[in-house]
Amino acid sequence: MQLTSGRVAVHDFATAQEEYHSRGWTDGLPVVPPTADAVTACLDWAMLPPEHLVGIEPVRERALTAEKVAVNAVMAGCLPPHFPVVVTALTAMLQPEFGLHGPTASTGGCAVLLIVNGPTRRELAMDAGFSVLGGADRSRGVIGRAVRLVLANVLDVRPGEVDRSTLGHPGKLSYCIAEDEEGTDWVSLGDQRLGSTAAEQGHVSSVTAVASMAPRQIMNEWTTEPAELCETIAAEIRANQLNYSIWPGNYVVVVPPQLRTHFDTAGWTKADIAQCVFERARVRRGDWAGVGKAAVVKDRADREYPALEAPQDLLVVAAGGPAGGFAAVIPPWLGTRSRAATVAVGACVDCEIR
Repeated sequence: MQLTSGRVAVHDFATAQEEYHSRGWTDGLPVVPPTADAVTACLDWAMLPPEHLVGIEPVRERALTAEKVAVNAVMAGCLPPHFPVVVTALTAMLQPEFGLHGPTASTGGCAVLLIVNGPTRRELAMDAGFSVLGGADRSRGVIGRAVRLVLANVLDVRPGEVDRSTLGHPGKLSYCIAEDEEGTDWVSLGDQRLGSTAAEQGHVSSVTAVASMAPRQIMNEWTTEPAELCETIAAEIRANQLNYSIWPGNYVVVVPPQLRTHFDTAGWTKADIAQCVFERARVRRGDWAGVGKAAVVKDRADREYPALEAPQDLLVVAAGGPAGGFAAVIPPWLGTRSRAATVAVGACVDCEIR
């Protein structure tokens, strides 16, 4: 296998770190030197030639080849089995509906949330339980980080360059979760979005990419009524509409086991939760006056703004530790300017993207 990337010769690991840092190729953390053998191993595992075109960033027309992706995946700490998931994540981000340039260049400061579904979660020992949005296991940590290094080193998405974030958030280092499919009877997010048949459900691995803000943790331990739990979720979404962006988009709701039990006891599915939140998560423009934005109310105080264009725009994910009446709302970057994209791992892109 012939690799075409340039080579940097160093004498030891410490020198490699300083060399890469001085060239601006890291995210501030130590990296794994991408030797030819390590890069080739990733390409071999995914059965991709170095010149394979993962995609082209549409605004500046930058090409992402398998070799360049593999170099950055190794730097992030990926092993060969992680590599197909990294390629799938980038493929999702390059879909037209995701609109890669907007969320990566905006002053708004979002990061790309990756949600992994299917058998690959077990194969890579991805943890969907304790601290699912905090300390990542190895696989989730390196996959999320690999995507970020590709953005920086191939597309120049670095702070102050293409990345114009005013604040950003910690998800820019790594923002990858897996769904707890074994802990719920709910249909997985990946199967929902891919339209998997009953026979296919649970057997197709996928990655969903969402341009997302930081998680907003909520708590309700004082009810077992699903509608009241949905009201707590909707209240947090309404707060985001008033304080950040009023426009509708793909909100993500992460539901841990304690609250899932209440929904399960009442026979509620993800679709039921989405419908309930869709009906409740909406504000009037006049509400802006109460949060210091009266200047933009004008003569449209009674105009209503839903947080979701349709119930299916709410992405409900089963994940989190077993105890505590907590959930998390993850707001979208800026409404419909970027939509979630889901791609099956190892699938024919032209026929499998939804």
